Amino acid sequence: MIIGPGTDPAPVPREPVAALDRRGNTDERNGPILDIVSGPLEVRLAGSSEDIDAVQALRYRIFYETMGARPSREMRRQCRDFDPFDAFCDHLMVLDHSRGRGADAVVGTYRLIRREAARRCGRFYSAAEYDISRLVTYPGPVLELGRSCVDPAYRARAVMPLLWSGIATYVFHYDIELMFGCASLPGTDPDQLAVPLSYLYHYHLAPPELRTRALPERYVDMRRLDPGDFDPERTKSVLPPLIKGYLRLGGFVGDGAVIDDQFNTTDVCVVVKTDLVTQKYSRHYERQSREH
Repeated sequence: MIIGPGTDPAPVPREPVAALDRRGNTDERNGPILDIVSGPLEVRLAGSSEDIDAVQALRYRIFYETMGARPSREMRRQCRDFDPFDAFCDHLMVLDHSRGRGADAVVGTYRLIRREAARRCGRFYSAAEYDISRLVTYPGPVLELGRSCVDPAYRARAVMPLLWSGIATYVFHYDIELMFGCASLPGTDPDQLAVPLSYLYHYHLAPPELRTRALPERYVDMRRLDPGDFDPERTKSVLPPLIKGYLRLGGFVGDGAVIDDQFNTTDVCVVVKTDLVTQKYSRHYERQSREH
């Protein structure tokens, strides 16, 4: 399950790849933003164009070779998943140092876009699918999550929890108050996804002040079934793990799904207030401080 591969029909200005080397895992005032180590696994932000290339290689393997997405001719030639947003955002990455260095070591990733990066891009990525004006104008710091994937050999291991630890650290560092992104359900037939779409709409619809709405030309009604036509507890238990994770953090969904033919998915827009994320990280940080 992925968050927000989506489509990107609108042009976005490109930044020279060399600019990637000017950002990354270091805050000029406070040193490293995050560096989490668990055995041979390390979580950090990409800090060079080589790191970005490794992340794009993993995304290509997962999205196109494993999940059946349709690459462009240039993506197929390079065996990389890329778009113009990659030059502006932060890339969270999990590396397994027992696999060596370079692209082979990267086993998990998330793409993180803050307001500053979106401003340089011209928009947030999700704006290609949803009216996110209520999130854009939210008074506090916001963060868009996207392009999440994990190497299949590591999905039964601690990679996803490590990614979440990295996100929590990042959220804490930048005082993020709101996270959002396009979460994907497999397949492009909304009738076959009637149960999960209806469940998300009836039980987890965002409050009006945070509610996004699929763009009119892409809007697919999520209300396929009435609440009495499915078992909500059973439905929740079989949702993709990533969506269940967002719901456990109190996440909401916007109004309307979006069909993404390129990635063979049906997207919903997820919004999460970071209260629970930062509380969990704060407790972890305080515990580490006492231990040291």
